[in-house]
Amino acid sequence: MIKPFENLTLKNQEKLLKLLHSYTSNYKKNKNIIDSFKDDEEIGIITKGYVQVIRNNYNGTITIIEELYENDLIGAPLLYTKNDEYEIITKEDTSIIIVNYNEIITQEINDKVFNQFIKNLFFIMNEKIKEKNERIEILTKRTIRNKLLEYFKISSRKNGSKYIYLPFNFSDLANYLAVDRSAMSREISYLKEEGFIEIKGKKITLLYR
Repeated sequence: MIKPFENLTLKNQEKLLKLLHSYTSNYKKNKNIIDSFKDDEEIGIITKGYVQVIRNNYNGTITIIEELYENDLIGAPLLYTKNDEYEIITKEDTSIIIVNYNEIITQEINDKVFNQFIKNLFFIMNEKIKEKNERIEILTKRTIRNKLLEYFKISSRKNGSKYIYLPFNFSDLANYLAVDRSAMSREISYLKEEGFIEIKGKKITLLYR
């Protein structure tokens, strides 16, 4: 995956961030940082840690909307966070560079460093669109089994391997798939019994590729 500062030296990164009047915010683990992105004109670049964007549903359950890691982009222009149902939770101690979106789009310079940065952002946004489309493919499946199989297929394709390493625990997986955890666990057991998958910890081996 392309990084925001791909092909930029540390010196050029510092030059760029100064030009954009950016600043860095540091957050402790398990903190809701959504208030940091209420301004529609701010986006963040995660430089350390990772966060989950979650939605608190009316029935008391939660849905993981997105997981964002180091070098991912985050901010109001990229998220549906316009009401109190949403939270952005740090899952580790996290550092984020905050940049005003208008500082990026209003620069009138022809500079190799700045142009490379814009090119990187374009590729990242393109990847985010692909990821959201993949998520739609998963969530539109009608059964828990088909959601699991679609998730496994997409993860396997990204890895180029029949081996999948879950980035989170089964509870988070259920929240990511928007399904009941107990029902999902039963379906995973059925998939194991029927020879579709093998599981060892967070490692899943696909037997049906």
